[in-house]
Amino acid sequence: MKVSATNSALELIKDLQKEHGEELLFHQSGGCCDGSAPMCYPVKEFLVSEDDVLVGKIGGIPFYISETQHAAWKNTDLIIDCIKGMGGMFSLDNGTGRRFLTRSEICIPEKPLVN
Repeated sequence: MKVSATNSALELIKDLQKEHGEELLFHQSGGCCDGSAPMCYPVKEFLVSEDDVLVGKIGGIPFYISETQHAAWKNTDLIIDCIKGMGGMFSLDNGTGRRFLTRSEICIPEKPLVN
């Protein structure tokens, strides 16, 4: 498993670093209530547990995923994107008009779909 980011996600990361400082982290927990979206927090405001797995860094920021979600996605490369919308309730992208979104390599079609 590896994690990467689109240019639009990297731009949002830079904007969040300017506003909140450089020491940020991502956490993806899985489940409902914003758990299926990557959440961005100041390092000092999120306690990483021993059940979290560091899968890499995007924009220089560590990206953790819960152990149970890692077990389910361990053979999937994650691509963090940025789209218009409202971020997770406690995530720093909330209120920016943009939000982070997790995509995977298996969900990206090789050819555009035609209806």
